[in-house]
Amino acid sequence: MDKAERLAAEALKDRGYMYPEWKYVAATDPDFMESYNAYYRDALARDEGLPIKYRELVALGILAYRGVWEGALINHIKRALQHGATKAEILGALEAAAIPGGAPTFVAGVRALVKVLEER
Repeated sequence: MDKAERLAAEALKDRGYMYPEWKYVAATDPDFMESYNAYYRDALARDEGLPIKYRELVALGILAYRGVWEGALINHIKRALQHGATKAEILGALEAAAIPGGAPTFVAGVRALVKVLEER
């Protein structure tokens, strides 16, 4: 396994998903991918200070607000659930995000949550 494949495998293990764009980055600029993987682990994949489920609730609230790509929001909802968040906690995070982010934030988040729950 070369460095790019190893980095892509690490990212998949850490996140539970891997976008094709990141495979491209791993192959094209493995040093950047290595740095990004470390940053990701520090920001979203450790329990120190703030448990992972809460880190994911923060991330999904921001992603719902940004509204840029439902796939990312769905993946972070799945990670929140995998790390012990309940449906009520996810809905609560989206409700909290609705005040500063507006109704579109809430609707985008709930739409993604419903898709995840329907898959289960």
